[in-house]
Amino acid sequence: MGLALAEAARAPAHDDVPVGAVVLDRAGSVIGRGHNRREVDADPLGHAELMAIAEAATITGRWRLDDATLVVTLEPCAMCAGALVGSRISRVVFGAFDDKAGAVGSVWDLLRDRAALHHPTVRSGVRAEESADLLREFFSARR
Repeated sequence: MGLALAEAARAPAHDDVPVGAVVLDRAGSVIGRGHNRREVDADPLGHAELMAIAEAATITGRWRLDDATLVVTLEPCAMCAGALVGSRISRVVFGAFDDKAGAVGSVWDLLRDRAALHHPTVRSGVRAEESADLLREFFSARR
């Protein structure tokens, strides 16, 4: 989670919400990194999870990331949860819950939905306070 938090800290430099993610292979090596880039790239798909998943797929040369773990500072939204299912990520670890748009337990739970084609294991609340603090600081500076 420390690496994901470091990625999250990079996002505010270009006025993006501080969310960071890393993808780890079975051995625990980083194969993908990302932080939010919606503002800087003017891209609605510029979420940290999607950046990290895309890099992991490029590095491995495979779209199936079935031996990989995604670590992200904020609970994934519906779009990112769909990408996790689609990429066959085997494990998801996240920090803070997202009570407005979370799709891994807060608002929805797409990863555990019976209709989902793939069901990664989920661990939530890892270093949640640090993740939430980054978000609080970012938004309080803009209000």
